[in-house]
Amino acid sequence: MLSYIRNGGALIAVGLGVAAAGFAGRYAFQLWKPLGQVFSETVKKMPTSAFSSYYKGGFEQKMSRREASLILGISPAATKAKVRESHRRIMVLNHPDKGGSPYLAAKINEAKDLMEKETRR
Repeated sequence: MLSYIRNGGALIAVGLGVAAAGFAGRYAFQLWKPLGQVFSETVKKMPTSAFSSYYKGGFEQKMSRREASLILGISPAATKAKVRESHRRIMVLNHPDKGGSPYLAAKINEAKDLMEKETRR
């Protein structure tokens, strides 16, 4: 008979624990809604460039020297050696034979060609 009382007490304790966890969870969700709205409004007000060091936007119709330098990650006034070094470094990472995108590889090559054509050094 004593074991039934102990088991019954344990069941009551477990039941009370589950109920307390349920009430605490409900309170947390009610508290979270206003905090979530404030957080999402704050994030919307922040500039998107604050989260990324990458250039936002697509490719231009005709590639400019500025866009080519952004693609290669170099200065628009970079030397031919710097252009070749940067091109090689990026193509090693983005080559289509290694799983890279053929479109991006074409843009990288176009950027290198444009920079080398316009650079005399």
